[in-house]
Amino acid sequence: MAGKLILTVGEMAAADAAAAAAGVATSTLMERAGLAVADAICARYPPQATAVLAGPGNNGGDGYVVARLLKARGWDVWVERLAAPAGDAAVAAAAGWSGETHPLGEAGRSASLWVDALFGAGLSRPLEGEAQRLAKLSAPRRGKVVAIDVPSGLSGDSGRPLGESAFCAGLTVTFQARKPAHVLEPGRDLCGEVVVADIGLRLADGRLFENDPEIWLDRFPWPETAAHKHARGRAIVVSGEAWSTGAARLAARGALRIGCGVVTIYSPPDAVAANAAHLEAVMLRPFDSDAELEEAATQVDAAVIGPAAGVTDTTLLNVLALARTGAALVLDADAITVFKDDPEELFSVLDRDDVLTPHPGEFERLFPGLLAGSPQRITAARKAAERAGAVVVLKGPDTVIAAPDGRAAVNLNGTPWLATAGSGDVLAGFVAGLVAQGMESFEAACAAAWIHCEAADLHGPGLISEDLPGLAPAILRRLYERD
Repeated sequence: MAGKLILTVGEMAAADAAAAAAGVATSTLMERAGLAVADAICARYPPQATAVLAGPGNNGGDGYVVARLLKARGWDVWVERLAAPAGDAAVAAAAGWSGETHPLGEAGRSASLWVDALFGAGLSRPLEGEAQRLAKLSAPRRGKVVAIDVPSGLSGDSGRPLGESAFCAGLTVTFQARKPAHVLEPGRDLCGEVVVADIGLRLADGRLFENDPEIWLDRFPWPETAAHKHARGRAIVVSGEAWSTGAARLAARGALRIGCGVVTIYSPPDAVAANAAHLEAVMLRPFDSDAELEEAATQVDAAVIGPAAGVTDTTLLNVLALARTGAALVLDADAITVFKDDPEELFSVLDRDDVLTPHPGEFERLFPGLLAGSPQRITAARKAAERAGAVVVLKGPDTVIAAPDGRAAVNLNGTPWLATAGSGDVLAGFVAGLVAQGMESFEAACAAAWIHCEAADLHGPGLISEDLPGLAPAILRRLYERD
């Protein structure tokens, strides 16, 4: 599976060690890293009074290189060091930095730009003393803070501050691959813009990726020249009762707009009239019992159940009925919550083609304590997918998609415009529509989540969930031209 990897701190350390074993000096990597940071700074800021805040380790070593390169380009730059450099950082300092150096916070003049080179992603303790004081001062001036690797005080693996404060940056330059801190909140916000610089490290294969079209676009189900509607997949969506029908229609329209050839809403008899008044291309069929629903679903490729379905015995029986068919299931909202008292009953009927799309509250009902007890959302989603034996889409500003086999991807294009009622129903429809067209469920969930965010961002302020299906074709056109 090709794509941009996200590496843990340990995996990045292993890449550094492999480079050293191959004969690449740490000083060489430090020079490349410092050059990448200096170039990123010069591309975004005019020359100005700049303080490089340097720690004693390799992150500080990168900072000394940055200071030297900026000074050579005519910048007014000085170093404020937390402690004397040690090891390779001392080599970097001695080899090229002979400029102005002060203890941290004692330069006697103000910098308009800070370069945070205090600590890298591997920090394991909270900031203290002057470093902590400066971290607290960084938030209101984040546009003038550049972090090397990750903002100091932030855990590279969890994306959470290690203590009461961490630096807040407008720009973070990291090396070779993003780390969890760059993609998970609140770390993603604290990092600001993230630049990933290639410094020549060779990376081992991984199982965690940025959710980008690169990991799924070559398997996107574009229709062939001779395609007909049945060849493009058949999906159904189960409607709620008469007063709760809109969510199913949002999901159905999402499935249709994402390319599914035939989409049908299966509706309780008392909701048929309400649905019929709002449907055109989406088809409509009544059903009276879970047995009727099971029979109907034997001829379809994917089924959505849960949006406004009701947390009732009827919903539970309908889920179990659909699970007895060959359709891939997309379970959202009430179809998740209805199993909160006996999650194993659900897990026992799922398979790896099925997809669960919980927000954190629904996730907690099905996997109690797992999210709070995990170091971060990626671990929780992976454990949930393994436990359920199905794909899990843990929704949020940093949506994580995880497969039972350990693959995972994190959305980087999350947008606050999706914080509106019904947007998750459309996402469930997008997933089902792609699965119905033959896309593998993990990749379908990744593609659906990415397209969902891109569509919302395309609209921006004022978005409501009814807008989302109609925005999808513009995103599909971009993908089609790119492919």
